Amino acid sequence: EHPSNPPAFKQPVKYITEKNKAQWKTMGPAKVAVPSPKNFLKKHSKEPKLPERKKEQDGKKPPTLSVPPRTTRPVMAIQSKKNFINTNAVAAVTASPKKPQPLLVDRRQGDKYLLETSGLVPKYIKKKDYGVTPKYVTQRSEEKMRAQREYEASILEQLKKASMKQLSDEERERILWGLKKNWDEVYRDFQCLPVEIDTIPKRLHKEKLESEMKRLEHDIDIIEKHKVIYIAKE
Repeated sequence: EHPSNPPAFKQPVKYITEKNKAQWKTMGPAKVAVPSPKNFLKKHSKEPKLPERKKEQDGKKPPTLSVPPRTTRPVMAIQSKKNFINTNAVAAVTASPKKPQPLLVDRRQGDKYLLETSGLVPKYIKKKDYGVTPKYVTQRSEEKMRAQREYEASILEQLKKASMKQLSDEERERILWGLKKNWDEVYRDFQCLPVEIDTIPKRLHKEKLESEMKRLEHDIDIIEKHKVIYIAKE
């Protein structure tokens, strides 16, 4: 006997070992209950079965169907005296012919597409609001004019205090016409200069004409850009 297994525990250990060992045995035939030969599979046994039809209770009959019998004749409505053949013929003769639908052919084989949805029809220019000035533009122009009027009113008050006056349109046009006339005269003198300028007086005369033309051009540009001009009273 092994000293680690005393005789008092030998039999229980052996029994437990054999008992547990039998649980994971896989060799040999499986211990399964054999089916009885009386419980064999019958024909149509796995098909679904409809519930049995209930018999009439308390003498109640099932409701009759809403389909009328074959012998029943429908109720005839009032007959119309209208001649549909003549009416249709007259409507066909007097009707306006249908216009062909505009199409687009984009290939040699004759592939057709609707012209209206092709993007080639100028629908946008046919809108009611096409070419009409938007509201925000008119509103902005009105605000600009109102601001200009307020500015002119404030300038007039300052001019009254500073003893200044505003040039009228006639005076402005007259001054502008005079400046342009002077520029034409100076330009005519400039064109009369000789091609070769070999002396100091000729060079000084040319520089004088050029400076005078630049000054006149500057004055003309200022007057054309500003429609309202104020000058001090004499």
